[in-house]
Amino acid sequence: MKAIRRFTVRSVLPEPLQPLEELVLNLRWSWHPETLELFESVDPDLWEASRHDPVRLLGEVSPERLSALTGDRRFLRALGDAVDDLREYVDAPRWYQTLTDAPTAIAYFSPEYGIAAALPQYSGGLGILAGDHLKTASDLGVPIVGVGLLYRHGYFSQSLSPDGWQQERYPPIDPAGLPLTLLREADGTPARVGVGLPEGRSLRAQIWIAKVGRVPLLLLDSDVEENDPVSRDVTDRLYGGGTDHRLLQEMLLGIGGVRAIRAYSRITGHPAPEVFHTNEGHAGFLGLERIREYIDDQGLTFDEALEATRAGTVFTTHTPVPAGIDRFPRELIERYFGGSNEEGSLPSDRILALGAESYEEGDPAVFNMAVMGMRLAQRVNGVSELHGHVSREMFGGLWPGFDTDEVPIGSITNGVHGATWVAPEIIDLARRELPDIVELGRGWEGVEKVSASEIWRIRRTLRARLVEDARRRLRESWRQRGASEAELTWIDDALDPDVLTIGFARRVPSYKRLTLMLRDPERLKSILLDPERPVQIIIAGKAHPADEGGKRLIQDIVRFTDDPAVRHRIVFLPDYDMALGQALVQGCDVWMNNPLRPLEACGTSGMKVALNGGLNLSIRDGWWDEWFDGNNGWAIPSADRADDPDHRDDIEAQALYELIEDHVSALFYDRPGDGLPRRWLEMVKHTLASLGPKVLAGRMLRDYVQELYAPAAGSARRLSADGNAGAKALATWRHRIAKAWPAVSVEHIESTGAGKTPHLGTRLTVRATVQLGELRPDDVAVEVAYGRVDDNDALVSPSYLELDQAEDLGEGRYRLTGEVPLDRTGPFGYSVRVVPRHELLASRAETGLIALPPAPIGMTNGDLR
Repeated sequence: MKAIRRFTVRSVLPEPLQPLEELVLNLRWSWHPETLELFESVDPDLWEASRHDPVRLLGEVSPERLSALTGDRRFLRALGDAVDDLREYVDAPRWYQTLTDAPTAIAYFSPEYGIAAALPQYSGGLGILAGDHLKTASDLGVPIVGVGLLYRHGYFSQSLSPDGWQQERYPPIDPAGLPLTLLREADGTPARVGVGLPEGRSLRAQIWIAKVGRVPLLLLDSDVEENDPVSRDVTDRLYGGGTDHRLLQEMLLGIGGVRAIRAYSRITGHPAPEVFHTNEGHAGFLGLERIREYIDDQGLTFDEALEATRAGTVFTTHTPVPAGIDRFPRELIERYFGGSNEEGSLPSDRILALGAESYEEGDPAVFNMAVMGMRLAQRVNGVSELHGHVSREMFGGLWPGFDTDEVPIGSITNGVHGATWVAPEIIDLARRELPDIVELGRGWEGVEKVSASEIWRIRRTLRARLVEDARRRLRESWRQRGASEAELTWIDDALDPDVLTIGFARRVPSYKRLTLMLRDPERLKSILLDPERPVQIIIAGKAHPADEGGKRLIQDIVRFTDDPAVRHRIVFLPDYDMALGQALVQGCDVWMNNPLRPLEACGTSGMKVALNGGLNLSIRDGWWDEWFDGNNGWAIPSADRADDPDHRDDIEAQALYELIEDHVSALFYDRPGDGLPRRWLEMVKHTLASLGPKVLAGRMLRDYVQELYAPAAGSARRLSADGNAGAKALATWRHRIAKAWPAVSVEHIESTGAGKTPHLGTRLTVRATVQLGELRPDDVAVEVAYGRVDDNDALVSPSYLELDQAEDLGEGRYRLTGEVPLDRTGPFGYSVRVVPRHELLASRAETGLIALPPAPIGMTNGDLR
């Protein structure tokens, strides 16, 4: 008989051990080795059996063992030290507290968070990044409040059928068995938030708090008795269900999330956020709730509230492919936000306009969550330089008339939380040899002086640990597939701690090309089984439950790894999670990544490998395109000009094989004299020295604070000052500009001063006559764009000069003048444009309005004609 309800029963801790509860309920333990060692000492065998889950450990430890610990003075001293250390960590000023005019609080919204394997609320890179973002915020003292959903079945646990097909299982999660506490009102009742639904219904949720160091993470849970069965299941699983289910999750995350923050601030006294950061479009509805707040609570109009909301909102896009964006049918949005559910302050037509693909090649039948997110945020960024460029191309239709480079989408390259992903042996080595790296984040050049033999010893230790863990997982997988113990003796010799180990682990959409390595199976076999320079590959990855194509790719790779001829050299490990990810990035010598360029937004696993003394072998996509320098790994050539996808895969697979055979394995096994691969270790040291300062999330979060959070807070303060005077003025100005813009034009351009043969260093006087209609010169910027031109006369990375000395010609016409420096040789050109200008705009392109010269236009050049 199956139980109808599941819950966790915890041991009652004796009074001297009560501080253990404080340690367990702060997830700092997940990246703090000393606390983990303390938990292990409670019961080493149970610690291993619990898969390093301290909540489960304390739930299952025997009363006898607890009683023995109360008399263990050494343990009690260690417990006291750990609690004191945690309290000092949480309360002491850190980097952020040295800043002036920084936001008092920042709200960070994400649909998933990868904090620890014991809190399974993530599916892949988006969640892992979100977890690293919060941990790093805690380390730096950045006052972030995280917001997400609590999924009662998480993502899914993956296993394999006997024929290698992915199978999904959704084990139930009991919040009482997780390191969480429930947010309660002063009278002890659970705090609730609600989101209105059609037909007078309401979606209710309670709020669980996960303490991530000094950062609170609020997780909304719809499994409450006030909800009907359908509503209770809204937070049942991550990325599950149909379109309606997904929309309800995103309404709860965005709208309910803002309300949860308000409840948390009211109950705890936490400062209200000045900045709201939307990590992808899933939480985009938070902007609607903030608009409603401004209208209902402060009396602003919709347009004024929109300006106030945009000023304090940051939007990060993570996808380089349209298929990765949530798009809902317009009629579904109308059903949930219109009709009987429409709020007077949020007209459904205004909501629909925010998510409309009202640009060339857009689909008028859909509501685009990323588009809404960008329209509701004054600051938008991608997650690597290349992804920023791809995003500017992908969303350029929102800013028609502007060159791709001017589309207001910047980039901050992702980083990783070192304390989570770097092996303790590496950290201990750094503490001994390079303490400034650990304590101050600098001094990376000192890596060159570290003993090569010591690095090699640690690398062998980490590789051996990975092999041991892989064998355990492999044995479990084969048992699940129905194999008997007699059939599994080969696993004892699977993999080898002294063989070059390549890792390949990720989600399994088609563009990541899990099976590129199988393009020539015989060649791959020869690489794996080379008698002089053998290679072993450890593979992991999950396909989305609805992705049949991804499941077929997994089956293809599993069938290859099942071959008795190679199964000791190549393995697929199911149920890729944080624990397996940590083992892989620490133990692999090389991280292989072969997506279709440029479809990898960033990718961070290779960063983690680099911090552990491994090397990268990757297509130049995401972060690797930005930071590969020719000596810190290998770049797989990309045949992105090949028209046929199969031909492209063939070319890139052959390049991959050649790199492994002729470069990677050759360097790894080149060990003259003392048996050390000296040239390999030189590359490892260079990788650590060159990439270390870049790939850490501390660099990433400082960039967010200085380039996005602080400017957003400044904009929000300016607009809210004096009773939201700035928001009101900006909304009035924007309305006036939009109404008058159809009359704005560039009528005539003339230039003098270059002579018949222009020379470097001379100056070109440009005069432009523009028609501004009802606008004044101080409403706009009339700019000369100038610089190098290509064979089609298109300006390449132009510079801009604002014309001034406005001369009123009457009837809305003005002549403006400026001098353009001829500061480069070769083909040179210029043009003139008119764009709106306001001190409260973040960029010239923000309004999406631009007036360009018609073709042809009346132009004169007194020198060259």
